Amino acid sequence: MTQTTTSGTWADKGLMRFLAAPPPAERLDDATVQKRYPKLRLQVFLGIFIGYAGYYLVRNNVPLVATILRDEEGFTTLGLGIVTNAVLVAYGLSKFLSAIVSDRSSARLFLPIGLALSALANLFIGFVPGIGASVAFFAVIMIFNGFVQGMGWPPSGRTLVHWFSTSERGSKTALWNIAHNIGGAGSGALAGLALATFGNWQAAFWFPGIVCLVIAVIAFFLLRDTPESEGLPPIEEYRADPAPVSSDAADDDATTWQTVNRYVLRNATMVKLAMANVFVYTLRYGVLVWAPVYLADERGASLGEGIAGFSLFELAGIPGTLLCGYLSDKVFRGRRSPAGITFLIGVFLAVLVYWLSPVDWPLGVSYAALVVIGGLIYGPVMLIGLQALDLSPRKVAGTAAGFTGLFGYVLGATLASTGIGLAVHNFGWDVTFILILACVLLAIAFMYSVGRDEQAMRKRNLAERV
Repeated sequence: MTQTTTSGTWADKGLMRFLAAPPPAERLDDATVQKRYPKLRLQVFLGIFIGYAGYYLVRNNVPLVATILRDEEGFTTLGLGIVTNAVLVAYGLSKFLSAIVSDRSSARLFLPIGLALSALANLFIGFVPGIGASVAFFAVIMIFNGFVQGMGWPPSGRTLVHWFSTSERGSKTALWNIAHNIGGAGSGALAGLALATFGNWQAAFWFPGIVCLVIAVIAFFLLRDTPESEGLPPIEEYRADPAPVSSDAADDDATTWQTVNRYVLRNATMVKLAMANVFVYTLRYGVLVWAPVYLADERGASLGEGIAGFSLFELAGIPGTLLCGYLSDKVFRGRRSPAGITFLIGVFLAVLVYWLSPVDWPLGVSYAALVVIGGLIYGPVMLIGLQALDLSPRKVAGTAAGFTGLFGYVLGATLASTGIGLAVHNFGWDVTFILILACVLLAIAFMYSVGRDEQAMRKRNLAERV
């Protein structure tokens, strides 16, 4: 469904006018469509890829300097967990709220503005004296950073839905999803460079912030909103590939809240998908965020070696994500849940090695385990977001993905940061890893249930077409 900007629309009432999605342009002739469509598809893909990678450069660099904050600024393990949790919870809430707004906003404006604001928050941390002396002050700034960080995923998901059809979206989403890993690994590289060059932890924030201001400008010039706003046909028409879920006539007069309530909040499959995301994100951040601290405390790693483990985790997600997307399309024939479960079983085994390998073994063993965990966990991360897009109409696709993200970041991030911080502080790493392994099993259980629902939906759709 195309977006309008007439005076009575939700966008005009709830958004600043300049953020509202542009109206459809006059349809171009067929020859021009065939020439411009492939070019713009590549261009907008590069825009969301580069832009979203930029978000990760400034999302949460606290773990990269956690040992410095602990040793030089007096932060406790719990304090570090609180600061880390602040940005992740704020991000989760914002991802859902921003998705509702983003579904009716211009992706070309929404994504770069959020990135620029996040860059400014990191510049503030880097240049304002005294932030490191207060956990509360630090957490407040990170809450703001987390909130504007939520402006990155929804316009990216919306762009994928509008510019790429269902049959190709799995591979395209997997390819886009490695922006997470490139940005995450890049944050470690930039932080390491800044620490080595400038010699203080603040540089790990302001240096990536400057880089991201430039990236925000680049993303603006690359991005476009919908094909219709460029005078092109909808992607389903262009590729003759109908969407698996579409809104019906009853939705034409429905309010935004009514549509979200029908397809997202009261959708049992979407709720189970969101619960799976809770435990997948607990795994992802429970290992990633605490990797520098765990490697330092239990494996004797230096600050640089801890940051290297962080970056290896992220880089490993690149081939892992692409492999998962390929397997879900080619081996499992579009069934996302079996692919996700297969990868989670591998995560379970790798976490065991990461935890139980003897202390006197080489640090390379811990690195290898981190590589396997990172290589496998981003597959389910990608698939859950993809399933949310696939199992909802285009007009609420971003909101559906934001809903699963809300659960993942608010609940999952709380378990991964503050929860694990408390567990380590009170019970040690052994109990903590038992909790992490329990999360693997719970994630598998919810993904299995979602897979059954997805299979039933496929059968219903097939019966309706016959």
